[in-house]
Amino acid sequence: MKFLTALLLLILPLHAEAPKIFKGLLEKDVPVKASIGIVVPPPEIERYIAKVEASARKNKEWFAEYTKASKPGAPLPFHENLGLTKEEYDDYLALWAKRDFKSAEEVVLVLRETFGKTWSITATGEAGIISTLRYDPEKAVFRSPNGEMKSLEDIKTEATSILGAWSGHEWRLEEETGLGKIKENFALGRYDDKEYGLLVYRVQEISSEGSRLLDKSLVLRFALGKAGHLPTQPNPR
Repeated sequence: MKFLTALLLLILPLHAEAPKIFKGLLEKDVPVKASIGIVVPPPEIERYIAKVEASARKNKEWFAEYTKASKPGAPLPFHENLGLTKEEYDDYLALWAKRDFKSAEEVVLVLRETFGKTWSITATGEAGIISTLRYDPEKAVFRSPNGEMKSLEDIKTEATSILGAWSGHEWRLEEETGLGKIKENFALGRYDDKEYGLLVYRVQEISSEGSRLLDKSLVLRFALGKAGHLPTQPNPR
């Protein structure tokens, strides 16, 4: 009887609707073109970054405290100790506002329903690592080979953040064993202009001695709606 039940699970098609977290982002079984990339400002900004780094080396304690109270991924508020004049700081912000997404690899994403009432986003190329994640809509968590990634507070960033203004959901796993530490994050959302979706993934593994064993980061951007859809292959007859 158990064998027949297992066989039926393999034969019966899956017909559940996609969970709400994917609504408006990815459609079930529809391939979507995406780009792995990084967000970079114009190269002219480097002269100001060099000045700030030089000031940080001279005043390490102050800089550590100042950055601790600042928003991650966004420019530091103006302060004389940054080593910039007010005019230079304003020019720095103007250059920061011109940052752009630079694509490094084109990949394909497909939202699929998997057995056990879970969902996955299969991906090609360097993004293939996210194919191992499984979303459980009943518990609202993602599971990875490392364990369960629990839901965090929803993301809502400002236009000055490194990735720009976007909102979404985030999940995290943090585990420490006698062998070391593992931290894994996954986020999914959309830009405020609703033209692109965004997927962010990072996994870090540190040995008990403090050596970095693994540190992989991915930022994927994909066009929303039909603009991002790829043609599906016809069913063979």
